[in-house]
Amino acid sequence: MKCPACGHRPTRVLDSRATEDEEAIRRRRECGTCGYRFTTYERAESKTLVVIKKDGRREAYDPDKILAGMVKACEKRPIPLETLEQITQEIEDELRRLPTRQVSSGLIGEKVLERLRRLDEVAYVRFASVNREFEDARRFVEEVATLTQEREAK
Repeated sequence: MKCPACGHRPTRVLDSRATEDEEAIRRRRECGTCGYRFTTYERAESKTLVVIKKDGRREAYDPDKILAGMVKACEKRPIPLETLEQITQEIEDELRRLPTRQVSSGLIGEKVLERLRRLDEVAYVRFASVNREFEDARRFVEEVATLTQEREAK
């Protein structure tokens, strides 16, 4: 491996161990030329996910888009960014466990809605209005009525 400080090879491994979640191998390395020490991580190659959009276009999966959508929906709500980041990671993990590499944007949206519904009803309705393309106030009222009925049934 090339040294990030001087660009020379070789480097030697000083220490190697699994990370806490056992998803990667952490290696401490030292450059044989300049003595610079650095850390590298070795992970299993993950499959590339492709998102099939509503209009049929395909694009590379980008978890930042999920996070950005949730941040927008949760604007001025008492929800920590860390919670939204955790949800984003959970959704990505679920998608990677699917037997296919192609997922619909609708499936991703429903996974986000599932979690926002449990987290914050206002954020849920905001996200649903964009994801399900509400065209008028009637759809908002219907969605809120459904939430209210579900809450009262509990």
